[in-house]
Amino acid sequence: MSTLSSSASQDGLRFDGRVAIVTGAGGGLGRSHALQLAARGAKVLVNDLGSARDGSGGSSAAAEAVVAEIRAAGGVAMANGCSVTDPAGVQAMVDQVMAEWGRIDILVNNAGILRDKSFSKMTLDDFRLVVDVHLMGSVYVTKAVWDIMKAQNYGRIIFTTSSSGLFGNFGQANYGAAKMAVVGLMQTLSLEGEKYNVRVNCLAPTAATRMTEDLMPPAVLALLTPESVSPGVVFLASEEAPTRAILCAGAGGFAASHITLTEGTVVLEGADAAEQVAARFAQIDDRHGELVPASGSAQSQSQLAKVMAARSLG
Repeated sequence: MSTLSSSASQDGLRFDGRVAIVTGAGGGLGRSHALQLAARGAKVLVNDLGSARDGSGGSSAAAEAVVAEIRAAGGVAMANGCSVTDPAGVQAMVDQVMAEWGRIDILVNNAGILRDKSFSKMTLDDFRLVVDVHLMGSVYVTKAVWDIMKAQNYGRIIFTTSSSGLFGNFGQANYGAAKMAVVGLMQTLSLEGEKYNVRVNCLAPTAATRMTEDLMPPAVLALLTPESVSPGVVFLASEEAPTRAILCAGAGGFAASHITLTEGTVVLEGADAAEQVAARFAQIDDRHGELVPASGSAQSQSQLAKVMAARSLG
């Protein structure tokens, strides 16, 4: 096996002295993220419950195998098998990292499961479990490292969202809801972390993993390697990272997704206000001149400014 260091990583983005936690890192995307961070000098806590794709079962073997890969290639890593849905286990994992390495610089929230069915056939238990893993699991781990990163005046947090959340996908109401929820979490935490140099972003990956192995044709899956996505994580985990970005990645293609606001129009109170909204919906929906508000309050202020201007003219 080749050593972790390469000429590219030596001269480019490095993580020497940095400590990373990657959840769901026993295989697929998480494994690739962990290996690429370790290749660039990071000490990595490889977390994986070792469950099946639907969240059942558990084994530490997958996490231990990735740790063995990192160590064999000259890197530094240790394993943890807690479930991200267990707050006490998550806190113990964070305590484990702090006791061993004394800091936490990078968190990649990658752990996830699938329980796909159409909404009519989906049980509430399956909906709740997927939300618990993807959303609350991300909340528990992020909450456990948040004050550590603030005290250090340094942190890089990556949430894993999905095109299913950003744009919808048949049969994934639970997964899509959870994945859009982490975008909302990222939007606020990026604002709260800004003055502490804690930068918070989202990755929307498309990759061939056990989560997607039966969702796409083999020829497409062959292009969608986890390794082609992880450079996005390397960037978002680096000192040069932006904050509040949604980076879409797959097969070597990278794009940014934005939640935008159209210029819209103003409909003042009146008996026909609803009819006016209906009549003007094409104008309301017109994306020409759309913008990305800096915050929720900025969006509200923008809308109010237009209303006040319309009222003054009226």
